[in-house]
Amino acid sequence: MDNQVPVIYLARHGETAWTLTGQHTGLTDLPLTAQGECNARGLGARPRGLVFAKVFASPLQRARRTCALAGFESVAEVDSDLVEWNYGAYEGRTTAQIRVERPDWQLFRDGCPGGESPAQVKVRADNALNRVRAVGGDVLLFSSGHFLPVLAARWLGLEPAAGRFFLLSTASLSALSYEHNLSEPAIRLWDDCNHVGE
Repeated sequence: MDNQVPVIYLARHGETAWTLTGQHTGLTDLPLTAQGECNARGLGARPRGLVFAKVFASPLQRARRTCALAGFESVAEVDSDLVEWNYGAYEGRTTAQIRVERPDWQLFRDGCPGGESPAQVKVRADNALNRVRAVGGDVLLFSSGHFLPVLAARWLGLEPAAGRFFLLSTASLSALSYEHNLSEPAIRLWDDCNHVGE
């Protein structure tokens, strides 16, 4: 792979109480758990030595705290487009609870009543990618577990529904780049958790 092409690193925030229970956590601004803070510190060791032209973080505290514990708070810019999916009426509910009412529900296809549609999340992802591409160098993003898969899908030119195939663990590190040149977007690394403690 050509080392001259930029790499976009994606960091999912550390564990929260609701990631443990599987509750959809959109705009509810939950803190990290103690384990989440520990894993966020471990995440910071992964990109050590890399130079980022820009670092962006979601405005939600779980992403900003992960960014801070990873050691990037002083250089990070808050980007509201990186906020997690707005789950509307499904906020705080698990997929199993939602499927009691809607057995065939899929977030990335159907969106959420009173929240965001896949098309709305697509717009935010495209906005974020346009900013990232304009940087022209390596970038690090801190965001959440359902927004980042849409971002990856859009990087590849896929629709938001493809985000369902990109699972992310808390405090994971992923990387988007190109195979040979800027016309060949590719995934370089996905859901790497080697730094996460047990």
